[in-house]
Amino acid sequence: MFQALLQDLVESTEGGLASIVMDLDGITLESYTRSGESVDIKTIGIELTLVLRSAHQAATMLELGAAEELSFATNALTIVVRMMTASYFVAIALESGGNLGRARYLLRAHMPEFVGELS
Repeated sequence: MFQALLQDLVESTEGGLASIVMDLDGITLESYTRSGESVDIKTIGIELTLVLRSAHQAATMLELGAAEELSFATNALTIVVRMMTASYFVAIALESGGNLGRARYLLRAHMPEFVGELS
């Protein structure tokens, strides 16, 4: 279903490690991890649901509109998340120093295809 899109997202991004499509209840629809990598993208995704719910709640409370994208960096990884719908998101994990701009671009460019796969 989403496998080819997730693989393209990771393989076309310098430093891309793994990607996932998940709902805000923590249910994985599909994931992809680059061969040889040990990133636990499913656990990362589950933890992201808490962050995304909080971001949505804050944006609503402040009347800022719907949250569309979130990114954060640690000393080990950079994570970029883009909402597909109000309930589903796509995330990519990059190694520290990976091409963040490319990941953001590809998430935005492939979003119509991701959304189309939900139908």
